[in-house]
Amino acid sequence: MIAGLSKAITLYLAPVLSFTAILLSLFAFLAPVVMLNDRVSLLTVSPSTVLTQTNGPSVDGASVFLGALGSCSKSDNAALINCTVPSLSPAYDLSVLPSNAPLLTLTAPPSSSPAFIAVSLAFSIMFFITFTMISLRHKMGAKLGAVFEKPAIQRFSAWIGFFGFFIGLTAFLILRMLMGKSVDDFNNGIVSLGSGGPQLVASSGNGFTMIWVAYAFYAVPVIASMAKINVTQTKA
Repeated sequence: MIAGLSKAITLYLAPVLSFTAILLSLFAFLAPVVMLNDRVSLLTVSPSTVLTQTNGPSVDGASVFLGALGSCSKSDNAALINCTVPSLSPAYDLSVLPSNAPLLTLTAPPSSSPAFIAVSLAFSIMFFITFTMISLRHKMGAKLGAVFEKPAIQRFSAWIGFFGFFIGLTAFLILRMLMGKSVDDFNNGIVSLGSGGPQLVASSGNGFTMIWVAYAFYAVPVIASMAKINVTQTKA
């Protein structure tokens, strides 16, 4: 029973986890300019009195949602949201924020970060296809199954998965550090203005939560592929 469960996890659940990881990474990468405009971002600036007064009332005002490919913004909660054109060298539109806000702290990431993420996504998609084919080769015809039985194909799949994992996670970690510093610098700038400062607060977006979940899922098929568990299970 345990052997059968292990085989099912390796051959069937691992490809599902890989596919889910790709979707989560893609959503976090494309948001907010391409999709999920005001729902997913890497950094959010929203109206709040938490930095300017103690136990202040809730307020309405401008909001900005920053991502790897650009930004979206709206002047208040009821306003329509406007987004920049997606780009690997994004320029954030912060025009809805008041002029006394520390805008210089909200800088776009270097173009290398989105480019590396795009490369890692391409590697991840290739890995998902090859990993799934290798895991299910015993259910294919003899000719097609023999192709994915070759050690060279199996090594290629494992290494393309590893590089996709390593490049993507590293790029997102760099983005997290850059965005985290921007959040701290922006909020410190608001605090330094005292009670007369703009009623805004910056925070890390939920896009990073999606990324950490995605790479936790992605690690399962990558480890299985590097250890050739998906190969040996079909021979058991």
